[in-house]
Amino acid sequence: MRIIFAGTPNFAAHALAALLDKYEVVAVLTQPDRPSGRGMQLTASPVKQLALQRGIPVFQPVTLKTEEAQKEIAALNADLMVVAAYGLILPQAVLQLPKQGCLNIHASLLPRWRGAAPIQRAILAGDKETGITIMQMDVGLDTGDMLLKKVCEITESDTAESMHDKLAAMGAEAIVETLRLVEQNQLHPEKQNDQLATYATKLTKVEALLDWNLEAEQLDRAVRGYYPFPVAHTTMGDTPIKVIRARMRQQNLGGNAAGTVLAIDKECVWVACGKDALGIEVMQKPGGKALPVAQFIQSFPIKIGDRFGVY
Repeated sequence: MRIIFAGTPNFAAHALAALLDKYEVVAVLTQPDRPSGRGMQLTASPVKQLALQRGIPVFQPVTLKTEEAQKEIAALNADLMVVAAYGLILPQAVLQLPKQGCLNIHASLLPRWRGAAPIQRAILAGDKETGITIMQMDVGLDTGDMLLKKVCEITESDTAESMHDKLAAMGAEAIVETLRLVEQNQLHPEKQNDQLATYATKLTKVEALLDWNLEAEQLDRAVRGYYPFPVAHTTMGDTPIKVIRARMRQQNLGGNAAGTVLAIDKECVWVACGKDALGIEVMQKPGGKALPVAQFIQSFPIKIGDRFGVY
């Protein structure tokens, strides 16, 4: 099969690497280079970097809605397009160009968590499992027929980062397995039940502000779900503080106001929540490094009875 691959971040690069070992990838579509790092230098996406290393032609259109972009894709005479976290909308005209259409590697068990941030939303919602769905793309938002699913447990210690890495590897395996089934004509498409669909909205920094009136379990999920972006945060006085890692403990708070520091030990600053307590293990102040609490409080004293911001 002649395959076009469309993707941008590391999640997609895992899938591209797996495909390159087994199939003919005739071209790669990826987002235009973006400013990155402290120097804000234009930086190629992980997918572009891999493609160039392997000698694969790279196309970086700003949009796929133009006649020029569509002609370039049509000229590739592809049998199939594989899409993973590409970041551009594929119009109907593009979806119809490959002989066997376009397949998407989506990081959830569809129809749950259609949209931009399925990994994070699954953690924030307290889901016990998520996974990978390979689907046949249509013009809707993650609404196409499901072709293959793989399930992955979400543990109590998983962050968005750790789940990303698990699902990136799983997605790479799943797309290779799906293409094998395509070749053998053994796929059995399954329609999605739209009534079961949920939408994984894009993450914002505003929503990552911790509300200590919530239960510790919810705040624990927030710390894990918002790492490494946009990162859960709070305040102590006028100082914004990022909460990098935490854990919860069921505890009778005895009437302490939400956000109050209840105890401090070698591993945690324990904070009263709407229910139970959250133990902050790693914190970061502006301009500083992420530090375990024992080191953090040496330069930023915190004592029992202090109160983190409540909103």
